[in-house]
Amino acid sequence: MQANEDSPRGFALATTAYLLWGLLPLYMKALAHIPPAEVVAHRVLWSVPVAGLVLLWTRRVADLAHALRTPRMLGMAVVTAALISVNWGIYVWSIAAGHALDAALGYYINPLFSVFLGAVLLGERLTRLQIAAVALAGAAVLILTLASGRVPLVALGLTFSWGAYAFCKKSLPIGPNQGFLLEVLILTPPALAWVGWLALTGQGHFLAGTGLDMALLLGCGAVTAVPLMIYANGAKLLRLSTIGILQYIAPTMIFLTAVLVFGEEFDPARRVAFPLIWLALALYTGSMLRRPKRRTPV
Repeated sequence: MQANEDSPRGFALATTAYLLWGLLPLYMKALAHIPPAEVVAHRVLWSVPVAGLVLLWTRRVADLAHALRTPRMLGMAVVTAALISVNWGIYVWSIAAGHALDAALGYYINPLFSVFLGAVLLGERLTRLQIAAVALAGAAVLILTLASGRVPLVALGLTFSWGAYAFCKKSLPIGPNQGFLLEVLILTPPALAWVGWLALTGQGHFLAGTGLDMALLLGCGAVTAVPLMIYANGAKLLRLSTIGILQYIAPTMIFLTAVLVFGEEFDPARRVAFPLIWLALALYTGSMLRRPKRRTPV
């Protein structure tokens, strides 16, 4: 159940998770010379021991065993695993290919897309501020499309894949830590097969590359699993409105990294589109803050 009040511990955990996600482009840029599919495969493989140790420590292994024996739950987890792997693939490619600004845009748009999904799929009623926010986000995407002559596929791909993942994840009746381990276990066979094929054909970087490559690929498990699990535990101790505001930390850090560190061009179209998105997010945040607080039952 969502917390009615914010906990200092929850705030610290969620903020830490978003800061780690905001720093992730620097890590992924160091892996830019390695094909994205190989990086994603190692993100999957090395997340398994990290997530497994957390489950052993929290003594929730039985939940995972139950999920593996439940066909419906397993089928739902296959869907969420596929969506998160697509999201990781687009993200890793975008950083390596010099499209970090598009990645930032995608994660800025994501909460607005979630509002849109709620209205379309769940019949949730939108406030006037929320309708205006979604319209401004649509206008920003249209401006970028018209200015560049192409749809911003990276931004929309990240938005759709993460939004769909979050939507489907709500229907997965298992704790977040257990669910994450279940997803990476499902992805392990294809990831292992891919890494094995690369090694056999002499294209892999794990054993054939430098010591730094090997260390960075090994570290993919920690940089993938740790923020997700920190966030999962922090989100339970915060109000939805607080999470809604904190989630802007990561895309803002990605945006600043793209412009100030990677030197990506902040062209005229983006100078119009990004402020529109920021205004949309301000309206969205305002709509959350104006919601009447639920009284805690006595």
